[in-house]
Amino acid sequence: MQMSKHIEEIRELLADMDGLFAGFHDWLWGQYDAESGGFYYANSSKQLPASSGVPDIESTAQALNIMERFGLLSSLPAEMKRGLTRFFQKRQDPVSGYFYDANPLMREDEVMVARAISYSRNALRKLGGQPLYPLPYEAQQAPAYMDSPQSYLAWLQSVPLVNSWRGCDRLSTSSVYVRQVEPEERRGAYAKTAFDFFAEKQDPHTGLWGEGSYYVRISGTFKLHIFYDHFGIPLPREDLIYQSILIALRQEEAADMCYIRNPIHLLSYMKLSIPEEELREIIQITLTNMRRLLRADGGFSRELAHSPTAPNVAQVKPGEYYPGMPKAVHIGGGKVEGDMNAGTQALLIRSVCHQLAGNP
Repeated sequence: MQMSKHIEEIRELLADMDGLFAGFHDWLWGQYDAESGGFYYANSSKQLPASSGVPDIESTAQALNIMERFGLLSSLPAEMKRGLTRFFQKRQDPVSGYFYDANPLMREDEVMVARAISYSRNALRKLGGQPLYPLPYEAQQAPAYMDSPQSYLAWLQSVPLVNSWRGCDRLSTSSVYVRQVEPEERRGAYAKTAFDFFAEKQDPHTGLWGEGSYYVRISGTFKLHIFYDHFGIPLPREDLIYQSILIALRQEEAADMCYIRNPIHLLSYMKLSIPEEELREIIQITLTNMRRLLRADGGFSRELAHSPTAPNVAQVKPGEYYPGMPKAVHIGGGKVEGDMNAGTQALLIRSVCHQLAGNP
């Protein structure tokens, strides 16, 4: 049976995408710090002041995810595995159970704090280790809004969605605490509270949540999909979300690696039947956008202009607004260089594009 023209073109595009990673392996190992056992966010991170110029939880966990995607975890030297294990264990607070970076401002960002639990717990599991102390919910240190389903609903309703990406990120990270609730029946009450709230807030015309450009709202929808995924529930109105993704890809500039990754990741999660012609178009646009973020050092930048110094506040771009944004947690020097945040996303994009095309 003759291969269709679109399938041939998709394979050529994927081969070009593979070629973007020629220098990526060397870049990745250039971020490793044997002394701490962790990985830096970027080369410029090594020149920052003491509290910022150290490997951080997210970058180290992302590096571990990259190694897993490369199939390298099983072949890591035993001493390196022990160092990585110690890296995460040393960052857990023995009283609260939370995981914290050296920069004290990290503790003031609720999203970073919640995400550090997931990153650290998953990283330790992959390394064959475990947390040294009970996690926050077990240590009765969960946020006050988790006192009851009613207080949880009040908190959900209080989260502004004026910037969908930031707002939905806050909503989604609460799943870290919901998943720790015991017994299962009580956990289900919290989950139902969240899903009922999400259903009420979803736009019936676009399938997206909150306010902002298409890319901002798709990024918010991506964040919420993580909550749905944790409970094995499909996103509602997937057909509308797909049409919104096509609009964003065709009409808006992808100025952030997240704008490239989030639509592709959603397509993978939704498992829709995508026409060959549209899949070719999606991969072509994705490749073009990725190529613009490839840097001379072999890595990828999070943003077109540079790698942001503080990814924790990079969701809200100049000219956009979100109330009560946390203080910037600087982990990079803001140079035109590869960074771990973009690198882990670029590799995921490549993997998902191959999956969408039916490649193992």
